[in-house]
Amino acid sequence: MTLYDGIGHTYAQFRRPDRRIASAIEAALGDATSVVNIGAGAGSYEPPDRDVIAVEPSEVMIRQRPPGAAPCRQGSAEALPLETKSVDAAMAILSAHHWNDLERDLSEMARVARKRAVLFTWVPGAAPFWLTDDYFPEMHADDRRLFPSAANLTEKLERIIGPAQMAPVLIPHDCTDTYRAYWRRPECYLDADIRSSMSAFAWIDAEAGLAKLRADLASGRWAERNRHLLHLDALDLGYRIVCSEIAGKNS
Repeated sequence: MTLYDGIGHTYAQFRRPDRRIASAIEAALGDATSVVNIGAGAGSYEPPDRDVIAVEPSEVMIRQRPPGAAPCRQGSAEALPLETKSVDAAMAILSAHHWNDLERDLSEMARVARKRAVLFTWVPGAAPFWLTDDYFPEMHADDRRLFPSAANLTEKLERIIGPAQMAPVLIPHDCTDTYRAYWRRPECYLDADIRSSMSAFAWIDAEAGLAKLRADLASGRWAERNRHLLHLDALDLGYRIVCSEIAGKNS
């Protein structure tokens, strides 16, 4: 049983693709006409104008894929159920931190893709975030454990796949995806249904942090402490789009 078999029952309802994130992913895919989406979940960010094959381990997530979504094969990143060099690009959208063996899984991306690998991920060491800094420090510790640093990820990609480029993806104040989406809407984190779609909350006992956030919102302390955020339209919260070109690929 995967993590999302337990927590993913309302994922598609509360984690909807954001068009600005989608635009960054589309640009990174470049001229790829066929794509495997690894850890595909409910089908977010699968480009409709390309030939997509989805790979997802969780039956719960597969059942949430909408009618007309790309065909999905149940499987894992460690052993992709695809032939060698069978697609132009391999992409993984906020899923690589769930992999058990990053190097092996990157090797699988390199095996099945002819042109490039594209990841949308988060990197430690980015700007601070009030949710984890002030209310859930254990969540920040988990993130630092699960996500490779920018330098570590780049080194692995360039060694296993090929030349890599990393660029920030700003998170808009009205973003519809990622657990940091509500950086200007703190009351949303008090909604149990919204939290249920965030794997970061699955690892911790959140009650103390939620109580503190609830009190700070009621007293105005949150607004006073985070006044500088209230007029921003977008924020760098550590999300990155990473593109690694297959070394020696045939153009």
